[in-house]
Amino acid sequence: MYFLWYLLIGLAAGWIANLIVKGDGSGLIINLIVGLIGGVLGGWLFSLFGWVPVGTFGSLLTSVLGAIVLLWIVSMITRRKHANVKQ
Repeated sequence: MYFLWYLLIGLAAGWIANLIVKGDGSGLIINLIVGLIGGVLGGWLFSLFGWVPVGTFGSLLTSVLGAIVLLWIVSMITRRKHANVKQ
């Protein structure tokens, strides 16, 4: 049952992060992947500061912040790659 809950939180987090960063969603599968990876990344980042998210809202907030950082890193890499191709 927890696995389903993680998928739902990951899907919601990926969708919210895509809305914040890009302005629109990227589709069900991409949002799910971004949210799940963002949850792991956010949990790792929060642990560096000694913070522990509690409850559903804490898990969602952690996943959203991690997904935003993930999308930011991906955008930096793809921008650099496109800038090199144009030159």
